[in-house]
Amino acid sequence: MKQLLLIALALFTLNATAQQQKQEKRQGEKKERKEKSKRMQRFADFTPEEMAQLKTKKMTLDLDLTEAQQKDLYKFNLKEAQERKQMMEERKKAKEQGEKGNKPSKDERFKMANNKLDRQIAHKKEMKRILNDSQFEKWERMSKKMQQKNKQKRKVLNHKKDRK
Repeated sequence: MKQLLLIALALFTLNATAQQQKQEKRQGEKKERKEKSKRMQRFADFTPEEMAQLKTKKMTLDLDLTEAQQKDLYKFNLKEAQERKQMMEERKKAKEQGEKGNKPSKDERFKMANNKLDRQIAHKKEMKRILNDSQFEKWERMSKKMQQKNKQKRKVLNHKKDRK
């Protein structure tokens, strides 16, 4: 009888500990989302000109760009930042109007994916035009690393969503 009581007590303690760890993990996930949201808000306040300037300076440091390359790259980054800002505003309007619940149709998803790939192709062509061969190779390596890093982050976030 004592052994049965000890086993029941051990199981109860184990269960309580597991639940506490689960709660702590959820709180950690909430904190991560808040921090990510803060980072996004930090850049959402910037104008397209500021975003383009920061991106150009970062690439200048990474790729050792000439003055002419910096000017060309700034113009290109500015155009992209303006387009990105416009798309963000359109998504925000759609979300406010309650269109979030309506998932895009197959044709809309295809169109969005096609447009995304077209933008990526145009971006790569423009970068190839602006950069010399060694800079372009280094930029491609950096881009691939970023893509892998972002893919891994999305994988972790999706895994966390699935467990809930």
